[in-house]
Amino acid sequence: MSNRQIKKLLIANRGEIAVRIVRACAEMGIRSVAIYTEPDRYGLFVKRADESYSLGDDPLAGYLNPARIVNLAVETGCDALHPGYGFLSENPELARLCEEKNIAYVGPSSEVIHRMGDKTEARTAMTQAGVPVTPGSDGNLANIEEALVQAERVGYPVMIKATSGGGGRGIRRCDDAEDLKSQYPRVISEATKAFGSAEVFLEKCIINPKHIEVQVLGDSQGNVVHLYERDCSIQRRNQKLIEIAPSPQISEEQRSYLGEMAVAAARYVGYESAGTVEFLLSGEDIYFMEMNTRIQVEHTITEQITGVDIVREQIRVAEGKELSYKQEDISYRGYAMQFRINAEDPKNDFLPSFGRITHYYAPGGPGVRVDTAIYTGYEIPPYYDSMCLKLVVWALTWEEVIARGQRAIDDMRLHGIRTTAAYYKQILAHESFRQREFDTSFVPEHPELLNYSDKRHPSEVALALAAAVAAYSGW
Repeated sequence: MSNRQIKKLLIANRGEIAVRIVRACAEMGIRSVAIYTEPDRYGLFVKRADESYSLGDDPLAGYLNPARIVNLAVETGCDALHPGYGFLSENPELARLCEEKNIAYVGPSSEVIHRMGDKTEARTAMTQAGVPVTPGSDGNLANIEEALVQAERVGYPVMIKATSGGGGRGIRRCDDAEDLKSQYPRVISEATKAFGSAEVFLEKCIINPKHIEVQVLGDSQGNVVHLYERDCSIQRRNQKLIEIAPSPQISEEQRSYLGEMAVAAARYVGYESAGTVEFLLSGEDIYFMEMNTRIQVEHTITEQITGVDIVREQIRVAEGKELSYKQEDISYRGYAMQFRINAEDPKNDFLPSFGRITHYYAPGGPGVRVDTAIYTGYEIPPYYDSMCLKLVVWALTWEEVIARGQRAIDDMRLHGIRTTAAYYKQILAHESFRQREFDTSFVPEHPELLNYSDKRHPSEVALALAAAVAAYSGW
């Protein structure tokens, strides 16, 4: 790719990641363009961007129409487009249309997105690259009969997964043949509805693994580096809740090996931009799970420990420039932890809690970062992901980052909706977590952590009431 100077960039996303990209553009002297549907008219990203354009009344359709978005980029004079995460960020058609219209796509090529988005093709590529993959079917399953044969070969339990899946959807665990027979059609149905494809494959189910992912960066000159790993084991139903960088529970040998494998994977497929290679760890065994061809929600904690601005590097790579760093330039310091503060009620089976924010006060102080698009008076729409902010803390030691996380959660005031914040304090206080001993089974195995008191101090209640009255009165 030849060098080009990006002057105007369209953000094909919403919410906090759109705000994050607006900020990167401002620092790089790039004009930012936001797009929004009617429920997002008062979103912070719309207010902060240099320009903003409506996509109509439908909450989702506008964000999911690649042709319309790219045409709007052309019409508004944009020479680049950033997809963020979610929505169309791993849709090869969006990247292809950008390539066709000579719009710099801030991400890998459409060919790489397609290749790594197809889970069976990705497994084949990783095997060829020398990266260990989880035992499973060689390709997509033709029918239930083939699924039963493959399951007997690798041994139960197994996972049936949507080939085009992601975000924890289109995945079912099967503990025996009867389970497989009942779950197989359900996964096909889920895959068809969610991803428009009925293709599924089978993998050995790794029991209670650690979920470790490695951040990589690549450029068009063939340079690839890793920015160390993140531990995403604290999750519920395949949805991440708390992420940590670096992992507090792997050895230096494992850390080095994971970095080497991630770089080998990215280099083999000719990866450009920021991406993430995800692994499952079971004892001493390490298996490739998938590659995310986009910025991750949790890129923040990698930025905190390495000092690398990942979004800035993405944009520079899209301009055809070399990475700012060689591998030997990159080191990490301390620990960072991200809490996904979701608008959910943990005590009510994590039921979404959308509505008006009557009072919001952001935590601060040393080593605290907040990425969000909310503000006092903002109404969280019910059409999108429930995450309302990302609370990120950094400290030199594991003990200090836990203490800082507890303090930052206490610092925060977010009234009008239920959130997961108080639940995270219970996790931080748990002895196994503090002793760096946890895996993907931690949340389901500790339901007692939901038995916390959510009674608030009288002063907090008074403050919330005052804020509600003020908001209602239009003060």
